[in-house]
Amino acid sequence: MIRTALAAATLLLAVPATSQNQQQRLDARYDRTLAAGYKALMLCGAIANAEANGVIRSPESVAQWELTGIQAPLDAIIPDLPFEIVRRPTGQIAHVAVHWAEDLPARVAAYSGTQTGCAILPIGAPENGGNPGQPVTRAERPAPPARGKIIDAGDQRTGRKPVARQIPSVDRVQKAALAGGYGEGSRTTAVLVSRASPGGRRSSAFFAPGFDDKTPQRTWSVAKSIAATLVGAAVFRGEADVSASAGLGGAVADPRRAITIDHLLRMGSGRYSDTPGNRTDPLYWGGATVEEVALDWPLIAAPGSTYRYANNDTLAAVAAIKPSFAAHPPAEFFAKIGMNRTVAETDWQGNYILSSQVWTTAGDLAKFGQLYLNDGKLPSGERILPEGWVKYVSTPSGPQPDGPFGYGAGFWLLNKSEGVPPDTFAAFGNRGQYVVIVPSRDVVIVRRGEDPVGASFDIAAFTRDVLAALGSE
Repeated sequence: MIRTALAAATLLLAVPATSQNQQQRLDARYDRTLAAGYKALMLCGAIANAEANGVIRSPESVAQWELTGIQAPLDAIIPDLPFEIVRRPTGQIAHVAVHWAEDLPARVAAYSGTQTGCAILPIGAPENGGNPGQPVTRAERPAPPARGKIIDAGDQRTGRKPVARQIPSVDRVQKAALAGGYGEGSRTTAVLVSRASPGGRRSSAFFAPGFDDKTPQRTWSVAKSIAATLVGAAVFRGEADVSASAGLGGAVADPRRAITIDHLLRMGSGRYSDTPGNRTDPLYWGGATVEEVALDWPLIAAPGSTYRYANNDTLAAVAAIKPSFAAHPPAEFFAKIGMNRTVAETDWQGNYILSSQVWTTAGDLAKFGQLYLNDGKLPSGERILPEGWVKYVSTPSGPQPDGPFGYGAGFWLLNKSEGVPPDTFAAFGNRGQYVVIVPSRDVVIVRRGEDPVGASFDIAAFTRDVLAALGSE
């Protein structure tokens, strides 16, 4: 077993027990185990999925990007939790273990390979539960150095958007984003613009140091748009119907049976969720399963009557097409459209967490956007999404959110953004993940980031400036 470890920090709770009541002690302990799960899964996902693409992410790189700027209270706990990266004799990661308490095993994120990546095991699972029966050796090996490249990224020190010329070139706009423009405190890791040209499609891409065109990042909620696309593929194959019941509820008479897949894709199920945005920490970091966490929430409004952005709705939509995955797993779909550096991960029981847990590259996300520019057809002309699916996902026919963006079916709409074509729709994800699709301009814009809590990247302004620059070419 090959182990790489940081210096161990104390495993005692930060607040003295004498100053805590029972609930405070319970909450502090729970926060520690979630922090350990977060750290284990991020280290496993970032490093193992990068190595599968032939590139290296070091633990120090993951600590710098994925493990900083995250939500409280996990941000204060994560840095001091000691971890181990456990490898098989081949050198492939077997699992990552993060120690958080003296009376329970480490939190474990197990790597199962290129089809489904890493999964976090339940709290209390033994460390060898990550890879039962897998041979390992115990030999120390230093962590490989971080590797990546930057392509003319510009000055990243100022944190200010450069003064724009009258009509900036698209490269200059991309470099401004990479240099910290379009949002104070934002941290851009990759920007890519793909557009039609006389000789075929043309792309320009720029990367932060330590990242390149093979470096995957977690999509966060961009996965919701990928989930909607997988639903569309199932519809095209005749294996799903968005107007049919999603099968929620304990019996036929359960009123939740009225919730359709369409309601779920449009965040209009009417189900309760306990926090804005529907934090699903027990699933994402705690080792719970989709079936335990996402499917049992009760109704508080008639289906289709209210908008409530919720991870649980996307997870329920994916659960509704789960029978199709035996013959048509997400990996098969990714391969069809050339997303060869993309992995959809699962919970430890094999249920896809397609509300957030996908790892992919900027280039693969551009291919994802291109599928929609091609109206759901491959370059060969083979159709893999239903005719009219682009219009379906980009039409605000359900209840709408407050704020600057509309919502379709699994995609956000830039229909309220000044200077942006009204047909523009996009996949949005936490920490600044964006895939913007502009059919009327035949353009896909990808921005990847690791924006800290409190920072915001202005995707509407970036889109407007990219399109203006392209118009001047």
